[in-house]
Amino acid sequence: MRSLARRLLPRPGPLGAVRLVLGVLALTRLARAARVRPPLRAAATEPGRTTSAAADALDDHRPSISVVVPARDEAARIGPLLAALCDAPGVSEVLVVDDESTDDTVVVATAAGVVVVPGTPLPHGWAGKAWALQQGVRAARGEWVVTLDADTRPDPSLPAALVERAVADGLQFVSVGGSFECPTPGAAWIHPAMLTTLVYRFGPPGALGDTAPDRQLANGQCTAFPRVPFLRAGGMQPVAGEVVEDVALARHLAQRGWRVAMLDGSEVLTTAMYPDGPSTFRGWARSLALPGVEPRPRQLLDLATVLVAQVLPLPRLLARRADVVDLVLLAARLGTLAGTAGSYRRRSAAYWASPLADPIAAAALVRGIVSPRQPWRGRDYATPPSRSAPRSGS
Repeated sequence: MRSLARRLLPRPGPLGAVRLVLGVLALTRLARAARVRPPLRAAATEPGRTTSAAADALDDHRPSISVVVPARDEAARIGPLLAALCDAPGVSEVLVVDDESTDDTVVVATAAGVVVVPGTPLPHGWAGKAWALQQGVRAARGEWVVTLDADTRPDPSLPAALVERAVADGLQFVSVGGSFECPTPGAAWIHPAMLTTLVYRFGPPGALGDTAPDRQLANGQCTAFPRVPFLRAGGMQPVAGEVVEDVALARHLAQRGWRVAMLDGSEVLTTAMYPDGPSTFRGWARSLALPGVEPRPRQLLDLATVLVAQVLPLPRLLARRADVVDLVLLAARLGTLAGTAGSYRRRSAAYWASPLADPIAAAALVRGIVSPRQPWRGRDYATPPSRSAPRSGS
């Protein structure tokens, strides 16, 4: 018994101290799951909210909502989104910004009866999505703008529920983390491991408490903000060339004093993810390390935390080298597996085996650190972000 106890004690020395410090750092972040904002739900079922019939009578007192959808070659995926937004409660207009598509995106959007904003060529220093959003927000007329990616599948009540929550909670920029559809076993195996690295590095979405502006997270698949104040703050221009424009924008606005938050919206938003394992790796590797947003020293610290707290405990256990630190961290990893289960509509055996994909998630982080500006959608990010790009008016 004493021999077992001695074997489970961390070995003294610098490496053991580093493992202990990084393990405590990870556990501190994971513990934030104990206090999170209530999840976003359909407007008619929000706790303490009015019923849909009563809400209709209050429409005159609610802000008008424009939904902006940036779209580049999305003909095959955008249809379900537009069908969900057709006659969505509280939505006064839906705008699809055609970002120089080469397929039938415009045809599909026109057939759905939405407003099509013809995108113009990229100005110098702008990335495609940021420029499409800038054009869409400028063309919108609503008091609030809700942005949705073309591959999202929202509940029709999402825009109204999101704006209502933002107004009620005094939030000025809010994004939503939804659930995911991973269509193949490879994608279902790798995706949860990638997602979990964010929890180890930043804590769960919607955690209460003060978050420093430079540690804010956001999910650009769905955001909401008041239109005029947003344009007065520069719109997308301050993050024009960023690879991860959503996180960069949240941090920029938080630094300006805006109240920023990310909500759990797994009940009202689903995103159709990459079709297989290799494309899941490539897609996540492009943005997982938050290139251009996170400074290199912090990227390396977070990578070390993921390696020590998320990746290594299971291999060390299988190699019969585990100590009490590994056992605690392995229990925490199983806890995160249960905690992220609600983010997946279908949880197959591949999902429950996803901790075995943690080394692949770490490799995606390394790739993002080493190669921070990877091409995407036929465009590259070789030009550094232009902080002096011409302002595009409001």
